[in-house]
Amino acid sequence: MIKKISLYSLFIAIIAVSCNFGQKPDEYAHQKAKVKEVIQTTNYTYLRVEKSKQDQWIAIGKSDIKEGSVIYFEDGLQMVNFESPELGRTFESILFVQQISDKPIKHGDFHGEMPEGMGEMGGMDPAMMGDKPSKPVIDKMEINLEHPAGAIKIGDLYARRSEYAGKQVTVHGKVIKVNVGIMGKNWLHIQDGTSDGDNFDLTITTIYEPAVGAVVTYSGTLAVKKDFGYGYFYEIIVEDAEPVKAL
Repeated sequence: MIKKISLYSLFIAIIAVSCNFGQKPDEYAHQKAKVKEVIQTTNYTYLRVEKSKQDQWIAIGKSDIKEGSVIYFEDGLQMVNFESPELGRTFESILFVQQISDKPIKHGDFHGEMPEGMGEMGGMDPAMMGDKPSKPVIDKMEINLEHPAGAIKIGDLYARRSEYAGKQVTVHGKVIKVNVGIMGKNWLHIQDGTSDGDNFDLTITTIYEPAVGAVVTYSGTLAVKKDFGYGYFYEIIVEDAEPVKAL
């Protein structure tokens, strides 16, 4: 009886090995996730997904994604104890993802055009990644603001950019434009009514989501002559900025 059972087990094992022989491992398994929960906000879509048998939260620019969908994404910007003011909720850990797709993301597919299968599932700003991208034209607005102590006027920031390069700076202005979910960050354009020649608009990168028209104060690191490629060159840009409530 023991011999019969042993021979039967060996036979089953041989069949199992034969069935898997020649099959290639899924090289995109690390990208694959199943959407278990979807929360929509004004600018973001928050997803609770199961990936590698573990649940995690990810965020992407506003996208039409359904519960039960299978998506593919790679690493993003991880934020710990991230607070969403719109949801009134703090995520213990969340990954801000640059792009997702309904098909495996092959390296090299996302240079100049959306990967095949991307459809309307969201990701980086198409205007930024187009075949012939160009920076948006921002008009100068008529703005008259009081500048709080400690905040540097945009005109002065441009005029003295070499002095402030690489340093923490605080700026105050009105939000003119917001692009969300680009390279894991939101990109704000602010103006304060000052200028240095034709330089009057300041770009800020941040994880926060102010509304267009809001008057804000942010503190971040000033980078000079920053080139992101695709025609996106910034004479100055304030990076990884945090809102300042009061000065």
